[in-house]
Amino acid sequence: MSKSKCSVGPMSSVVAPAKEPNAMGPREVELVLVKEQNGVQLTNSTLINPPQTPVEAPERETWSKKIDFLLSVIGFAVDLANVWRFPYLCYKNGGGAFLVPYLLFMVIAGMPLFYMELALGQFNREGAAGVWKICPVLKGVGFTVILISFYVGFFYNVIIAWALHYFFSSFTMDLPWIHCNNTWNSPNCSDARVSNSSDGLGLNGTFGTTPAAEYFERGVLHLHESHGIDDLGPPRWQLTACLVLVIVLLYFSLWKGVKTSGKVVWITATMPYVVLTALLLRGVTLPGAMDGIKAYLSVDFYRLCEASVWIDAATQVCFSLGIGFGVLIAFSSYNKFTNNCYRDAIITTSINSLTSFSSGFVVFSFLGYMAQKHNVPIGDVATDGPGLIFIIYPEAIATLPLSSAWAAVFFLMLLTLGIDSAGGIYVFTLLDHFAAGTSILFGVLIEAIGVAWFYGVQQFSDDIKQMTGQRPNLYWRLCWKLVSPCFLLYVVVVSIVTFRPPHYGDYIFPDWANALGWIIATSSMAMVPIYATYKLCSLPGSFREKLAYAITPEKDRQLVDRGEVRQFTLRHWLSV
Repeated sequence: MSKSKCSVGPMSSVVAPAKEPNAMGPREVELVLVKEQNGVQLTNSTLINPPQTPVEAPERETWSKKIDFLLSVIGFAVDLANVWRFPYLCYKNGGGAFLVPYLLFMVIAGMPLFYMELALGQFNREGAAGVWKICPVLKGVGFTVILISFYVGFFYNVIIAWALHYFFSSFTMDLPWIHCNNTWNSPNCSDARVSNSSDGLGLNGTFGTTPAAEYFERGVLHLHESHGIDDLGPPRWQLTACLVLVIVLLYFSLWKGVKTSGKVVWITATMPYVVLTALLLRGVTLPGAMDGIKAYLSVDFYRLCEASVWIDAATQVCFSLGIGFGVLIAFSSYNKFTNNCYRDAIITTSINSLTSFSSGFVVFSFLGYMAQKHNVPIGDVATDGPGLIFIIYPEAIATLPLSSAWAAVFFLMLLTLGIDSAGGIYVFTLLDHFAAGTSILFGVLIEAIGVAWFYGVQQFSDDIKQMTGQRPNLYWRLCWKLVSPCFLLYVVVVSIVTFRPPHYGDYIFPDWANALGWIIATSSMAMVPIYATYKLCSLPGSFREKLAYAITPEKDRQLVDRGEVRQFTLRHWLSV
């Protein structure tokens, strides 16, 4: 019992609120007058609504500066696909007309999903699997994207290793891909191109192949020594050494978490823009450059009547932003809780789209130059994928003054693009086709359904308001709830219906290779039903109780114990 003096009358009994400061913040205390003796008032104090002792959350590392986070996200989202994929798709699908479906899907699906992942990671401060404490039964989605990233790492690091090999090969007086007098060249090697193969990778002409094509396929990959994916041959020590060096570079870029990666991105995220600008300034001065740019921007609105154009636009939006790989969730989990993730989403997605569009000017200025140089239509030199950056670009750069310097700068840019976004051409092609195609779209679809439907748009919007002080408007809520899931479902179905087996040039993969590819794709997607089954079986109680615990956020378990499961109400599913 405590003693204190106050001016309360001797026959009265009062309740006076007081504040008791402590480490957890102020608390209200109830002071009750028990009795008065010789002018001394004796009181009893109790806490009003004593709070439960909170469980201390482990301290999570945060970015040193906001710009570190922005550069990391931009560096991840802006990758090799922006340089080799978007410009080709734009040219192939009606030029400027392709921007109509691309921008539409970017606004109704790309930006909302990007925003959703940033907010999800920032609020929960967990990685791709940990965030699913909001809906435990769907934690398999986290394992899906982790497994996909694991698969992608196998072949994406190989691209970086190729770029590193080209970078080292650039430090010579004469670049090794400008002549046909090297040990790896075949009798068919010729600098005079007449036509190219169907997909442009081999670039085989009627009378021969170019030195650049033979350097990539015979000098680097030794493709002529293999008959297919069942005859891979021994690893080449040069490429193996480059791959090991890439892994070492990646390790030291990440070994201290965001403290080191946040510094590395100051170089890796900005270098590509410096190089692209330099290449653009040089490219537009080349003869034929304007013809290439006109071909890039030529508008054919009739192409919008073709379903393939819309499919290409939808898949490009998903893949170019890096949605569904778990990286955006992980990056944003290191933000400060009050960071404005909405503004970050708008900035980074806008920069990504502008980079994709502007890189087309660089690509097609050089393609126009190459088309004029060889006196062929631009369609004969326009290609995407490895053929663009390891055959067409090297050949174009080799014709420039100070070609070795330009080559070193170009492949240094590819190196930085690859590092930011993180066997043989046959293995590469197979993994590129299956590892992150339909499976990543499926993962994003389940992620969108889990957040918008099971966790609930209302609750998710409340979370964002806690962080930014502003609730997302109706547009974003409608996109999360209806538009984005429908968009993703459409893309998943179409990607399955329109599936075509992979090929490299004229080589067709055998049935067992395609079966292996589907096993790789389904192995990641299977994580969702496998974990959901495990979760439901491991929980106690009836099926209704198991389901209640499985779809209720972990922080709301006490509500389930009281029978208050909002997911079992119609209002939860209809609210936006």
